[in-house]
Amino acid sequence: METGAKTNVLHELITHSAEGTIAFGRTLADLLAPPKLVLLRGNLGAGKTTLVKGIAAAFEAAPEEDVTSPTFTLIHEYRGPRANLFHIDLYRIDTPRELDTLALDDLRSDDSILLIEWGEKFPRFVRERDIEISLEREGENARRITMTR
Repeated sequence: METGAKTNVLHELITHSAEGTIAFGRTLADLLAPPKLVLLRGNLGAGKTTLVKGIAAAFEAAPEEDVTSPTFTLIHEYRGPRANLFHIDLYRIDTPRELDTLALDDLRSDDSILLIEWGEKFPRFVRERDIEISLEREGENARRITMTR
């Protein structure tokens, strides 16, 4: 975690399957009530998109099976009755100029939740985030999920 980053741990748990990670995501609707900017941290394959499946289902924004990684499209939008979710992947974005072309500020509104993968590459998002969710592999299927404010 970067020096000076907020480190108030809200919750930590270990899930033992993709289904467990999705189920945990389903429990986050109250905590992630919009507007929110959420950083999703974790290595490739850590389960970030799997967690978003549960979050999108919790907000009735998309069925779990419709949520996919935005690695190549960069942004997936899921509209629900209580929130509009924007699942954003900045893995392929390297410079502030490239980031500006995405116009992420235009997505922020009173009913939006920005779920940003690889956002820690840009100090601005570390400063502006409301919640950070880190996922770490703990063996083949288990994931340690740590939420900080």
